[in-house]
Amino acid sequence: MMVLILRWLTAIVLAFIIGKLVSKLKLPSILGWLISGMILGPYAFSLVSNELLSTGWYQNIIHVLECAVGLMIGTELVWKRMRQYGKALIITTLTQSLGTFVLVSAVFAIVFAFSNISVYLAFLFGGIALATAPAPALSIVREFKTEGPVTKTLIPMAALDDMVGVAVFFTTIAIVARSISGAAMPIWMIPVMILLPLVIGVATGIPAGFLLKKEHSKAVTLSILVGMILLTAIIGFLCNAYLMPSPVLNFMLMGMAFSAAFSNIVSEERLEQIVADFNPILGISLIVVILNLGAPLDYHAILGAGLFTVIYIVTRACGKYFGARIGAKATKMPETVQKYLGFTLLPHSGVSLVFASIAVSALHSAAPDCAKIIQGTIAAAAVINEIIAVIMAKKGFEWAGEFNKDQALKNSI
Repeated sequence: MMVLILRWLTAIVLAFIIGKLVSKLKLPSILGWLISGMILGPYAFSLVSNELLSTGWYQNIIHVLECAVGLMIGTELVWKRMRQYGKALIITTLTQSLGTFVLVSAVFAIVFAFSNISVYLAFLFGGIALATAPAPALSIVREFKTEGPVTKTLIPMAALDDMVGVAVFFTTIAIVARSISGAAMPIWMIPVMILLPLVIGVATGIPAGFLLKKEHSKAVTLSILVGMILLTAIIGFLCNAYLMPSPVLNFMLMGMAFSAAFSNIVSEERLEQIVADFNPILGISLIVVILNLGAPLDYHAILGAGLFTVIYIVTRACGKYFGARIGAKATKMPETVQKYLGFTLLPHSGVSLVFASIAVSALHSAAPDCAKIIQGTIAAAAVINEIIAVIMAKKGFEWAGEFNKDQALKNSI
């Protein structure tokens, strides 16, 4: 075990260094962290080995850090800031997420019909495609200090998008599983998977808010914050173990709800202080979470990518971009949001791999050929899409003119 820990710590240090080198090329550090995951993961140098990735203690640490990363979203979900985009935000979230589901499902339904492949598989591809991985785009927000309409729209949308993604995917997988094998995920599990992380987060976030409301030293603030994050994660572990048929709760959603709860209790000045104190821990958490995101990606999949992978990447990108554009235009959101929000929604790999593994597991016995199609297509798409998506997300913020605005705004005050 000690050897595994030392190798993992070495991988984290190397990822940090590679991220710095990549940033020198004016690319996001996250691209370096993702590439580090692939290079150091089980498909290359295996510094982060399959043995490590499958151990319980490692997975628990990753979940705690995902909970911590959720603070990037939750601390921005202050009602005073959000209400100006309330209705427009919900409509645009639905047009880009459901639009992606419909487009990807429709295109694959046509392709599969001509290829003599079961058409129900198209809806699983649609269900996997609609979700967005928030960490990559949010790490760009943090690294390049973006500020403006696109940033303000993206951050709360990341939370809403997660909820829509979970609802649509698990509803789809339940219907498909029932139709091909007679078995299905219990219907009660779908709303529980969305609401339970929110309930857990709010339940720990409210007392945390009252504890953090009063000014404390940095050490005391961090002790309260870290302690409550650990408590949130522990409750999540217990619910996964004793309430859920399988461990599927979203820990980033818990962290988001936890931080949103305390962020609406403390003053804005105090919230800025809390975020500043927590930033070093958040930075380390992001590196580790993204390294873990990259480790399961097999770079060999790039060479094995076929027509289905190309169709998946292109149709998903079109669904996200044009869905966001249509929703933003219909609700009269700022022009930069209409033009560039879609680019920031392209990162996907972490969520896609989780959803794909659940779909493969559901189809493994009843439809093994379909399970292989999903596994191969999504694995290749995860590698190719993520590299392109991170670069395009960065360009989206850049074209919107939001780079380094946060620092400039603070300097002018």
